[in-house]
Amino acid sequence: MSESSALPVRDEIEVKYKWNLEDIFKSDEDWEKVFRLIEHKIPELKKFEGTLKTAENILNYLKTEEEIGITLERLHLFAMLAKDSDMSVTKYQSMDSRVKTLFTNFSSSTSFFKPEILKLKKKTIDTWGNEIEELKQYNHFFDDLFREKSHTLTSNEERILALTAELKNVPQTTFSLFTNADLQFPKIDDGAGNEIEISHGRFYSALYSEKRTFRETVYKAYYKPFIQYANTFSSLLMGNIKGNVFTARVKKFNSAREASLFRNNISVNVYDKLVEKINQNFAPMHRWTSLKKKILKLEEFHPFDTYVNIFPYEEKKYSYDESLEIVKNALKPLGKNYLKVLEKAFSNRWIDVFETRSKRSGAYSSGTTFGIHPYVLLNWNNQLNDVFTLAHEMGHNMHSFYTGSSQPYIYANYSIFLAEVASTFNESLLLDYLLERSKSKEEKLFLYEKYLNNVTTTFYRQTMFAEYESEIHKLVEEGASLTATDFRNLYKNLYQKYWGDEMFVDVEEEYTWARIPHFYYNFYVYQYATGFAASELLVQKVKKEGEPAVQKYLKFLKSGSSNYSLDILRDAGVDMSSEEPVIATINKMSVILNEIENLLTP
Repeated sequence: MSESSALPVRDEIEVKYKWNLEDIFKSDEDWEKVFRLIEHKIPELKKFEGTLKTAENILNYLKTEEEIGITLERLHLFAMLAKDSDMSVTKYQSMDSRVKTLFTNFSSSTSFFKPEILKLKKKTIDTWGNEIEELKQYNHFFDDLFREKSHTLTSNEERILALTAELKNVPQTTFSLFTNADLQFPKIDDGAGNEIEISHGRFYSALYSEKRTFRETVYKAYYKPFIQYANTFSSLLMGNIKGNVFTARVKKFNSAREASLFRNNISVNVYDKLVEKINQNFAPMHRWTSLKKKILKLEEFHPFDTYVNIFPYEEKKYSYDESLEIVKNALKPLGKNYLKVLEKAFSNRWIDVFETRSKRSGAYSSGTTFGIHPYVLLNWNNQLNDVFTLAHEMGHNMHSFYTGSSQPYIYANYSIFLAEVASTFNESLLLDYLLERSKSKEEKLFLYEKYLNNVTTTFYRQTMFAEYESEIHKLVEEGASLTATDFRNLYKNLYQKYWGDEMFVDVEEEYTWARIPHFYYNFYVYQYATGFAASELLVQKVKKEGEPAVQKYLKFLKSGSSNYSLDILRDAGVDMSSEEPVIATINKMSVILNEIENLLTP
């Protein structure tokens, strides 16, 4: 596909590059049949209300809930993937919306469970868990449940709160539809007489262009609709924040952030320590800014200059098919079984590869759906960055596969805190693989730059987002009603602080808050940074210790939510309650900068 052409429609893409949804349901009609069955089955849960006083009734309830939950997740996976394939198809928007309503009904129908269980004595639950074989697997589940006791409401209150879930999802759903299906981006001239239709994928691709005028033109054009609808985006983001604050207050938390982190038993100190240590260590980041500005020979360094390679090694395009081989080779240290599953994913249409009209932007792995393999969405643009995205998303994918095939349903998922470890671990292995095979100073510089860009985007930038998210929630919790101007000013100040005085912050950059979907994920982004730091240490252990460290890492991938996230990571060899992983990553950035300067010294 020529970059000057309009985006292709989905039917123009070869089948082998599109995910196979028949692995979930054979047809839309089959989905509808199962939807109707589960719709009628959910009310059956109510018969358990008031009966959860014996081990037998509790076990029967859990089995019924799991049966419904497994089917609901399959319904959701199918509808979500179908919708994201082409967000202009209203049928799949409707299916996705309907299954979310069903989840709300399910949540409402199960809301009595937690308050009823918490009326029992913990000692009684522990005794049943030790004496009854079928209940043993739920021991950690019940431990976690009782941890939440002080934040659990009455049955009626929990039911009402569950009914608000759909309302809380409106800002995120609207944002997603607006930015992926309705938002109209301008067309520009590429400088060679070709008219280009701007898209999310082409925006990111253009930022790597060596033609500064071109990347500036695309950058400014891309932001036009976000500036035009700034008030709309401000209202959506405020709606999302207010929803988070409302739930936190109802559940008796001190803040929305505390409520979000509590789910995975993560102390706010882990979050604060990350932001604090980054703020104390801007020197490597500012040093990188100055180096890029100097090598690019710019009077002013702008946000649209941050992605372009300062050490362009070659004008190489990476086809999807050759990239599969690169990723497989890079991940060989993880052993034959890992590679076997990886090959299965590549060969059996678990991945939707190319950007098409109205397809969801970005990339993701679908996560664990019990009994169904995970899926990956990509928007391939033949860049080295796409190869790293493939490795990243396959990290998630393999984590989901191993968890889903190793754990019972109750633990067949994992926290986002752990998810970003597996994804950045793969990226680190890929970079090491490419560096080990580099044959010249130019190639080494090119790859060192790639590493520094990873640190910039995944470690520093996501911490900046985390600091921003924390600040805007805090202001709303203190009674502020933030406008587009407030969001702009807050973002500009943080962006300037992180990049340093050498950065000239364009007006367009002040609107970045309006286009980041992760701000609707409720304190999600800090986990990119903590995951990056943890994965750096784990990769070092695999490289130094070999098979014992590999087995610990594979155990980590298989652990799901069978223990608390910090404990699972600690068993793998990383203590995230300490500052060690964060400082180690900052120090590595300084070492790489030293290596670059040494290579540049005549």
